[in-house]
Amino acid sequence: MAIPLIYNVRSVRQRWVSAIVAVVGIAGTVAVFVAMLALASGFRATLVASGAAENAIVRRAGASSEMESLITLDQVRVIENAPGVRRDERGPLASAEAVVVAAFPLAATGTDANVQVRGTSPRAFAVRPAVRIVAGRAFEPGLAELVVGRNASRAYAGLGLGSRVRFGGGDWTVVGVFDASGSAFDSELWCDANVLNQVFQRPQNIFQSMTVRLTSADALSQFKDAVTADPRLTVQVDREVEYYEKQSRQLTRLITVLGTFIALVMGIGAVFAALNTMYSAVAQRGREIATMRALGFAGAAVVVSFLVESLLIALAGGLLGCVLVLPLNGLTTGTINWQTFSHLSFAFRVTPSLLLTGVGFSLLMGVIGGLPPALRAARLPVAAALREL
Repeated sequence: MAIPLIYNVRSVRQRWVSAIVAVVGIAGTVAVFVAMLALASGFRATLVASGAAENAIVRRAGASSEMESLITLDQVRVIENAPGVRRDERGPLASAEAVVVAAFPLAATGTDANVQVRGTSPRAFAVRPAVRIVAGRAFEPGLAELVVGRNASRAYAGLGLGSRVRFGGGDWTVVGVFDASGSAFDSELWCDANVLNQVFQRPQNIFQSMTVRLTSADALSQFKDAVTADPRLTVQVDREVEYYEKQSRQLTRLITVLGTFIALVMGIGAVFAALNTMYSAVAQRGREIATMRALGFAGAAVVVSFLVESLLIALAGGLLGCVLVLPLNGLTTGTINWQTFSHLSFAFRVTPSLLLTGVGFSLLMGVIGGLPPALRAARLPVAAALREL
């Protein structure tokens, strides 16, 4: 026979002060835990959104990122004519790209942060149709002109439309702002690859990577086999979305581990608050428990009842913690992308699955904090307690 749930609700209301302390402790723990997971989720989503299933990125064999890669102009000509590359009336949809990092002052603090500057071909916007100019115009090939990602234009000082900036020994004009749908490209500056190489006094026939638009997502194997088997090339090929997913793993893993550690440390305090609340309830309700046992409620029913009470407190804390973290959803922050050593802007991403994880974590704390007092309540000597009536 189970003890009615209304009994647990009334018990929590009678001990509302200690229950609130436990709820607040659990809520704070859940809020921090979910916030850290949302941070990692936002970083990963921003990088993964940079890739497209119909795009392939080509780098030097063995290079883990674009910054470590090198492709020559002769190799570019071979790659853009490989089978599987989409073409239009202007030729192959392929963009050989040079990548450098330059320092620009952050608008919020004035301190310098590394910005990734991507030198592209004029076909870059056709290769990545999700990237579109929203203000001004695209850069003209052969001119020292920049188009700035939406997040970069907000995050850094002096990158407004029409501004003139100096970096790499050259003077540049910001002629456009582009929207990359919340991907990592929104934190970049784009310009003509040949001009970028010239300003940085690099060979004109050297690039870091090459991105091609495939005839379809299924054409990756055909393209990859042809390129990697060509004796003139020593390259590796990845689907663009998979490449950026790999780029996100290291920092995502660090944030997740750090967030879990902090949550566990805070969780210990929250569990002790729950233990204190439930042990206090056992001490104050000894005669009630004995009476229920005398009326025929088994020890297992008492254990379940106290666990339910602890879970009610934990659930309230978990839900409150989730509500507290909801305003973070979409809030933009930034960090260093360890693969490129450049600043990357991204938004917290509080998803339903993360909220469910937070509630599950709170219920776990409820079980840990409620089980020992529940077992103690079930072991109370019935006869001794009844003699005190």
